[in-house]
Amino acid sequence: MSDHQDKIYATAHQQVGRFSFDETVVRVFPDMIRRSVPGYPTIIDMIGVLAARYAQPDTCLYDLGCSLGAATTAMTALTQEQGNRVVAVDNSPAMIRQADTLLAHAGLSERVTLVEGDVADMDFDSCSMAVLNFTLQFIAPERRDAFIKRLAAATVPGGILVLSEKIRFEDDAENTLQTELHHAFKRNNGYSDLEISQKRTALENVLIPETLAAHEARLRKAGYRHIHVWFRCFNFMSLLAVR
Repeated sequence: MSDHQDKIYATAHQQVGRFSFDETVVRVFPDMIRRSVPGYPTIIDMIGVLAARYAQPDTCLYDLGCSLGAATTAMTALTQEQGNRVVAVDNSPAMIRQADTLLAHAGLSERVTLVEGDVADMDFDSCSMAVLNFTLQFIAPERRDAFIKRLAAATVPGGILVLSEKIRFEDDAENTLQTELHHAFKRNNGYSDLEISQKRTALENVLIPETLAAHEARLRKAGYRHIHVWFRCFNFMSLLAVR
């Protein structure tokens, strides 16, 4: 998988369609995410570290919007002694199929339950950790409050949510600067201006970012007691919310 380079938007498209996590994206996803999201490998590694600290006995761990299971793998690897059940969910059949293959190759299938479905519609078992790693931004804004509230209600005291998101800034100048810096990051990773422009068009009204203040307000309203910004690079951020 990692040998396939993301060239989806390298040639001019007569009409740029809406971005979706289909077979084409799945094939190049490891390369795409590494070259598009600043700090992604660090976020994945630290999700494992957080799991080792916060996973509680007799609770499950959720990877919601699991894609190919990177966060799932990190959580599972560092909670071996606890033996928590890990539930990985994604609404893309192509992602679930490939994640199943990768988890099997890693010998993790026995501890991981893969579910194809919409995370915003599902019911949750008692959990001590949930990960939304660049997932909430793809859920319709009007559905986000109820979803986070249900997830918080299923989280045991002392349990956590790791929420990683692309964010926007209330100040227009700040938003412009951080967007330009992100584009510079992508150029440095080999993407052309054409690729950046076409990908941005494809994601319009598909990926809908919010401000940090909006995320914090939603989390507090849902019942998370402490909220920490533990990672930020340009317009990408990850929050640690403690129930």
